[in-house]
Amino acid sequence: MQAFLLKDIALKTTTHILASFFAAALVCGTVAAQPSIAVQTDKAQMQTDKASLTAEQKQLKADRKAMRANAKTGKESSESADAAKVRGDKMAIKGQAKDIAADKPGSLQMKSDKAAMAREKKQLAADKKALKADTKSGSSAAMSKDGAKVAEDLQAVKGQKKAIAADGAKLKTDEKK
Repeated sequence: MQAFLLKDIALKTTTHILASFFAAALVCGTVAAQPSIAVQTDKAQMQTDKASLTAEQKQLKADRKAMRANAKTGKESSESADAAKVRGDKMAIKGQAKDIAADKPGSLQMKSDKAAMAREKKQLAADKKALKADTKSGSSAAMSKDGAKVAEDLQAVKGQKKAIAADGAKLKTDEKK
């Protein structure tokens, strides 16, 4: 009977040791199989940046559509400040031409209107020159409000793409660790 008890104790001890060994192996295997916190963080950041990119692209598409619609209808938001000045100068010249046509030949009013028309033509030339220079230099005065929104959206999309590329590189490095 004593021999039987010793075998039973040995069997229970061996079973207990094996169970402990498998439990430890299972826990270690589970920990090793889980990605590190850095990798999880990188993946979450990449998902956030991708969602932001999608939102920025939708906004860009909407702003481009609005810009085209405003340009077709001639709304002010589709025109730059410099272009508005040029348009105003042209309208002023047309107005002066009508006034001159209505004036009596040789009258003081006609002389005054002709002088005003000459000033308007000089202003038109100066504003056209400014528009051309601002357009060439990329000045904001040569950009419409709608154009500025689209440019801002393009910058945001470009930034999100850079962020996603950086996230991908960081994720690869963290996965190698």
